[in-house]
Amino acid sequence: MQREAGAASQAEIERVVLPHLDAAYNLARWLVRNPQDAEDVVQDACLRAMRFIGGYREGDARAWLLRIVRNTAYTFLEKNRPAALSEEFDESLHAPDDGKTSDVETEFARSTDREMLQAALEMLPVQFREALILRELEGLAYKEIAEIMEIPIGTVMSSLARAREQLREKLLTAQSKGVHRGVRE
Repeated sequence: MQREAGAASQAEIERVVLPHLDAAYNLARWLVRNPQDAEDVVQDACLRAMRFIGGYREGDARAWLLRIVRNTAYTFLEKNRPAALSEEFDESLHAPDDGKTSDVETEFARSTDREMLQAALEMLPVQFREALILRELEGLAYKEIAEIMEIPIGTVMSSLARAREQLREKLLTAQSKGVHRGVRE
């Protein structure tokens, strides 16, 4: 049963939107890279969700809200920081894995320096960072990520593989620099 846009009840908002505010903020924070801007993005996304809740079709509420957050974040970035979205895809930098397997969870577990991990994640191109955050931190399925990012599942899988490889390389580089700094001091 579809209602007119704007006819959101308090119960619907509490059921569909409120349980997923942490995930919404987490995604917005990683996309816009600023806590205050992330709060603004989530607030705008929630207002949009409330306005368009009549279009919600009793599916995965978290995926529905995160799609709104993602679109709101990209609108924010286009308006305020267009350079953040203009990262070019360089095939030579993002070449497929050469047979080495990497388990991002193992890399997360080995990394005791949270700042190093955050810095490495922030260095990833936005589309890779987004896919990795949705999968590894939010625990979404490939299908849900594909729906949120509006890309094919195969692209989600290749983006995750490339993101994991780049993250692994950045963490290894950062760790080796940390070891060298410790030896020199």
